[in-house]
Amino acid sequence: MPALGCCVDAAVSPPLGYAFSWDSSLPAPEFFSSGVPPSTNETAAHTAGSHWSPDLSSALYRVDGWGAPYFSINSSGDISVRPHGTDTLPHQEIDLLKVVKKASDPKHLGGLGLQLPLVVRFPDVLKNRLESLQSAFDMAVHSQGYEAHYQGVYPVKCNQDRFVVEDIVKFGSPYRFGLEAGSKPELLLAMSCLSKGSADALLVCNGFKDTEYISLALVARKLLLNTVIVLEQEEELDLVIDISRKMAVRPVIGLRAKLRTKHSGHFGSTSGEKGKFGLTTTQILRVVKKLDESGMLDCLQLLHFHIGSQIPSTDLLADGVGEATQIYSELVRLGAGMKFIDIGGGLGIDYDGTKSSDSDVSVGYGIEEYASAVVQAVQYVCDRKGVKHPVICSESGRAIVSHHSILIFEAVSASTAHASPQLSSGGLQSLAETLNEDARADYRNLSAAAVRGEYDTCLLYSDQLKQRCVEQFKEGSLDIEQLAAVDSICDLVSKAIGVADPIRTYHVNLSVFTSIPDFWAFGQLFPIVPIHRLDEKPVMRGILSDLTCDSDGKVDKFIGGESSLPLHELGSDGGRYYLGMFLGGAYEEALGGLHNLFGGPSVVRVLQSDSPHSFAVTRSVPGPSCADVLRAMQFEPELMFETLKHRAEEYLEQEEKEEDKSMSFASLTSSLAQSFHNMPYLVAPSSCCFTAATGNNGGYYYYSEDKAADCATGEDDIWSYCTA
Repeated sequence: MPALGCCVDAAVSPPLGYAFSWDSSLPAPEFFSSGVPPSTNETAAHTAGSHWSPDLSSALYRVDGWGAPYFSINSSGDISVRPHGTDTLPHQEIDLLKVVKKASDPKHLGGLGLQLPLVVRFPDVLKNRLESLQSAFDMAVHSQGYEAHYQGVYPVKCNQDRFVVEDIVKFGSPYRFGLEAGSKPELLLAMSCLSKGSADALLVCNGFKDTEYISLALVARKLLLNTVIVLEQEEELDLVIDISRKMAVRPVIGLRAKLRTKHSGHFGSTSGEKGKFGLTTTQILRVVKKLDESGMLDCLQLLHFHIGSQIPSTDLLADGVGEATQIYSELVRLGAGMKFIDIGGGLGIDYDGTKSSDSDVSVGYGIEEYASAVVQAVQYVCDRKGVKHPVICSESGRAIVSHHSILIFEAVSASTAHASPQLSSGGLQSLAETLNEDARADYRNLSAAAVRGEYDTCLLYSDQLKQRCVEQFKEGSLDIEQLAAVDSICDLVSKAIGVADPIRTYHVNLSVFTSIPDFWAFGQLFPIVPIHRLDEKPVMRGILSDLTCDSDGKVDKFIGGESSLPLHELGSDGGRYYLGMFLGGAYEEALGGLHNLFGGPSVVRVLQSDSPHSFAVTRSVPGPSCADVLRAMQFEPELMFETLKHRAEEYLEQEEKEEDKSMSFASLTSSLAQSFHNMPYLVAPSSCCFTAATGNNGGYYYYSEDKAADCATGEDDIWSYCTA
């Protein structure tokens, strides 16, 4: 950075056109004659044209760490999806940017006309995750000589989307893969989906239960679904015994044990003796006694436990599984008809690519190590106790569904670095004349410190000067143009010293509360990466600010412990800048709310194919409209529209030109109707269905009917708004 001889430059005008003259009683501020560190912006400008490559972007964003084997960066600088994991052939890789363009381009250009934000689902990735889990356990069972098998159970609470659940049942049918439900609606959907699955697949009923829940589970048993009612509370046993007798159904019962084993991370709060669910050893013994007295001890066939999600290490896992297997073995000794041990969830995924066992967003093992640790721990205890090896079940929801879903959103604008115009020496007189003596002293001290090169002292006097001038502004003795001039001087000091804030705020077309609720709720981190331009060096750093009217609606923490994200300059040519949030397929959609009445995103389902672009969109669903989210809040959009249409009629009665009324009314009501049917998110200018009206139409907007197909959620959805 060239040395700043002084902070004054006659070639630069003061802000807002305010004219100043110099007070010769104040010394000219000779700023930083040498040794000034380069500012962030200048460094970025210097390196913007430097050589860059997709490999460097991959390292910068740790894509190979958290993304393998499903995500990489291709030679075009776009995120590439490998739908079959390590078995993906080069011609099967899918360019994610092409998927987004297919989904978001207008229909007349061959696109689907969907509005962002957008969730892209890859069922092939889902299938690969399920098969990888099954393969890992099969390998552990075979290599260790385990005498039973593994069969997984998907907890539908992770993502209850119909197509996700149906895919898991279909992909898992050859492996007897089942479902876990924790509420009556989840039980109903699990019953329906498993009717088309394997007859041996388990339907595990967890959660708090009432008479209706237990009756429904027993109906599932009558329908020959392999249903297990897991006791979470001791009181549930009386209901199970009573209702099963009345319905003449022999139940299969499991119980959830409270283990002593507990992990200390955020996700370990459901485990341990004080966990929310499960029975203590004393309660377990009472359950066994009551079942024995009722002649139903043979119905007790499954032991369930859960030591927390994101189990960080296999040592902790083996400790918990070993403790649970001891309980299982004791139940066998007491005469229960035990067959299954359900280790719950806990198979973690590596959100940040560090493979660390000391982090809530990483784990220090892979699927194969996880499976091996479980099988070995169960086998060791059973062999010592002389107990037949049980069927091993797990409820690995996060590990199955996280990778298959990607949230795509757009940065629509970014805050710009503060311009710090240098002021001419003659331009400071009026400013100096209005400063009080203390402020003038701060200015003199600032200038003197700059001459001596004492940069920390410069900052001190700069802050004092700004504060004094703010006080003068509040008192009314300094006007806004003068305050802006002082701000410019102080900004210049910060910039020249190199302490100016280099972080920009990127405004994204998204609601954090709706689409990334775990980040807002407890700081869960997800990989966020631009999905294109990764062959260019990202020369800025930024945080993400969403559309909501809430200060928490921002993402300012990122993987790797970073408080900002490397990003590119937004294109001045109007080009769109897309970001992707990865590994969010579990929980985020299920937990998302309606903060600020922003609904969920649009969704596309993408399969790998032999088409020219290697993919086919097999299903697309627009996100909820304004009318949809209003209905969720008990409003009636049709009645709201009628009220506004009546108001428009009254307003137009006051129009002076009678001949314009009919056209104005049709234009106004059409725009109102379409507003109800559009998504709540921002619409890209290229796809907006509204045109600014001018002249006789009064300056409001009207709906362009020739683009109705691009915006409507259905041919019959748009109300009859053009009645005269």
